[in-house]
Amino acid sequence: MHEFFYSGAKTNEISFPLGGIGSGCIGLAGNGRLIDWEIYNRPNKGSLNGFTHFAVKAEKSGKVLDARILNGNLPPPYSGSYHTPRFNQFGFGPCRETMAGFPHFRSTEFQGEFPTARVAFIGEHFPAKVHLTAFNPMIPMNDKDSSLPSAFFEIGIENTTADPLDYTVVFVVTNPAPSAGVENTLVEKDSMHALHLARNDLPKDDPAYGDLTVATCEKNVSYQEYLYRGNWFDDAGVYWNDLTQPGKFVNRSYSPGSVDKSGGNCNTLDSGLLAVHFTLAPGQSKSTRFILSWNFPNCYNYWKPEPGGKPTIWKNYYATLFEDSMTTAGYGLAHWDRLYQDTTAFHDSLFSSSLPRAVLDAVSGNLSILKSPTCLRLQNGAFYGFEGCHCDCGSCEGSCTHVWNYAYSLPFLFPALERSMRDLDFQYNLMDSGGMAFRLQLPLGRTPLFFRPCVDGQYGGVIKAYRDWKISGDDAWIKKHWDAIKANIDYAWSDQNPDRWDINQDGVIEGRQHHTLDMELFGANSWLTGFYLAALKAAAEIADHLGDAAHGRLYRRLFQSGKEWVDRQLFNGAYYHQEVDLHDAELLAPYRDGEVLTGHEITQAYWNEEAGEIKYQIGEGCCIDQVVAQWHANICGLGDIFDKEKRVSALASIYRYNFKRQIGEEKNPCRLFSLNQESGTIICAFPEGKRVPAIPVPYAEETMCGFEYQVATHMIQEGMVREGLDLVSAIRDRFDGEKRNPWNEFECGSNYARSMASYALLLAFSGFRFDMTRKLIGFKPIEEAEAQTFFWSLGTAWGTWSAGGGRVELLVQHGSIGLERVVFKRDTAEKIRAVTHLGHPVRYQLEAEDTVLLSEACTLGKNELLVFELADG
Repeated sequence: MHEFFYSGAKTNEISFPLGGIGSGCIGLAGNGRLIDWEIYNRPNKGSLNGFTHFAVKAEKSGKVLDARILNGNLPPPYSGSYHTPRFNQFGFGPCRETMAGFPHFRSTEFQGEFPTARVAFIGEHFPAKVHLTAFNPMIPMNDKDSSLPSAFFEIGIENTTADPLDYTVVFVVTNPAPSAGVENTLVEKDSMHALHLARNDLPKDDPAYGDLTVATCEKNVSYQEYLYRGNWFDDAGVYWNDLTQPGKFVNRSYSPGSVDKSGGNCNTLDSGLLAVHFTLAPGQSKSTRFILSWNFPNCYNYWKPEPGGKPTIWKNYYATLFEDSMTTAGYGLAHWDRLYQDTTAFHDSLFSSSLPRAVLDAVSGNLSILKSPTCLRLQNGAFYGFEGCHCDCGSCEGSCTHVWNYAYSLPFLFPALERSMRDLDFQYNLMDSGGMAFRLQLPLGRTPLFFRPCVDGQYGGVIKAYRDWKISGDDAWIKKHWDAIKANIDYAWSDQNPDRWDINQDGVIEGRQHHTLDMELFGANSWLTGFYLAALKAAAEIADHLGDAAHGRLYRRLFQSGKEWVDRQLFNGAYYHQEVDLHDAELLAPYRDGEVLTGHEITQAYWNEEAGEIKYQIGEGCCIDQVVAQWHANICGLGDIFDKEKRVSALASIYRYNFKRQIGEEKNPCRLFSLNQESGTIICAFPEGKRVPAIPVPYAEETMCGFEYQVATHMIQEGMVREGLDLVSAIRDRFDGEKRNPWNEFECGSNYARSMASYALLLAFSGFRFDMTRKLIGFKPIEEAEAQTFFWSLGTAWGTWSAGGGRVELLVQHGSIGLERVVFKRDTAEKIRAVTHLGHPVRYQLEAEDTVLLSEACTLGKNELLVFELADG
């Protein structure tokens, strides 16, 4: 099992998100600091919450031996920030809320394996070994517990001296409300000691209303409801004096509203603390649990205010389950063991997978996006996503269909949440014409954003609906959406489609084509036509299943016609290009009445008078997404979209021309996602001898992780394992903890959704097959090995698949799954001589050369094995 440790400068950029799906998060920094307080229903990068921190103290015979803030050294820079209030800016040093001005540990070693993190604190002064373990529940199929607005902490201390010592672990938390409205209260309830940090100056439906709770189940505690209120630096100074006194803290309390901080450079926020006390014999260890929960229940559309000035308020999903943060804390403490065990089971299963180190790093690291402020859960629990995060607001709203096309984590780990995205899309974004708005507007029911539909988003939505049906096996669900799916497909040739995608019904997208690179292509290309072809093939299969023979025949005919044309006309002998005459301004003429993303008239937006060319096209370029539809098809079981030999040639061309081993030697006028001697794969390359447009497709020279993962995974699917691994390693080398945060891959903002394309690497290496409409699961690992293990998640269950020692085992670790068919590599299927479930024989036969058909449906529950015994040789 791979382990992932970061130390020294490799911890400088770390911010490990702790929080629930759609619930916001707090970052655990590489030095142990709590940063990036993104719990207020929006991003909040670079933030601290006052003096919030952990501290430890050791005493012997009533004398304090040492006390330290539970942080390592603060990483540079040390001159201060440019974007803070006066007297805290550049030229004033780091802000004092970092607690870097107090004794702390010399260094840290950070073990980050999402969803858990462990920080070991290293120093010669404190008489104990100290570490912190942090997590938030991440349990596939259990979206409620995986959405808890909480951070779970265990502080472990081992007495390394020859004497018994008394230890104190302190958790100081700042109430983010202004002092005049603060109400901090210690509550004892059942076995819980909780410090509730509330506010009393706002109505409960105000968007700024909310509360925090820090709690523990330890019995021997002390607390201060408030740190000292004063001027200048009184609060932190008095706190340190209190900490370094022997024994317990003495409570300090103030009446609500009794604030007098006139004069001086006072801190305008109040903090409180909860401390746990215990004695350890020499060599003895103890772990102390704390939970930090939050409840900021009221959401509104702050990024695009509604007309009229008064926002519509809706509740966070978690606020429909928990009245306040103390209720959440109580739930978390009461269920801690189960939540940790289930989270650890997921972690251990994932990290036991037989994956190359860089692949496991990419798959696990980008799961953290689900716990970032990129993701929201609406009042009914439905899932909504930005593309990513600005520092203080979401980046690019609306569960953007052309970006979320790439995100494969959610549909397999939390399929009900993924299906909720389809439900919202078909309910709110479908136009009467059959076109789809590609950005869902909030609050729900708000007038859709009727910018032109995008080809990849529209037809990617059909592919995703097909995939989600195959994951769930739910015929009623796909039948409910069948009319919308047909309308999506038929829009290509509708007379209400002003962009004239497939007006002659030949299976090829032409006309004006909006796409994920934010402008439009004019002329046929394999990238966007590929989405259309895959959608046609998916829709044909759905039609057959639902008994709609006429649409099945139509879609299959269009697919076959389009596939043959693309392979014949767009392949240049090495890769697929765009068919377009860049010098023909008349290509723009039919679209002069349409809207352009930049706000210009179409000729102003697209015609380069100086060069006599249409701007923003691929032309003869080698595009990273030219065969992306085949990547989707390989995952979803759709079969060939492009000719096998030609698509492999296209992938080889992308590796040859787009993958840059020293990106600093390439020109890049766009955004800088890789630098200097780093490697990366650019969006569009122009091989020597090919015509280079004066102004090519937007972002052509950028290296965007989600696109890179897509093409890397596709290479691996097609047998180009070494090449695919080169691309994956290049990405994760960039996010090494020193240059960038391993748990924040960015594109158009932080925590970017497209990077969840990395989950498909697990599917590729395990050779995962699925079709729950046929109760089918399968594994055809891409590499040969005597023994292999892979994590899997499908439908209503997850577990591991293992092969070795003359047998294959399918283990369910959570939920249950009903199976009738299991797919193997052909040579493995031929060796099967017995099948057992719970020790009982199961009758079977080979339905196909690679498929075992069980005589009766077999339902596997938690901790149950389906075992396939293999013959020798």
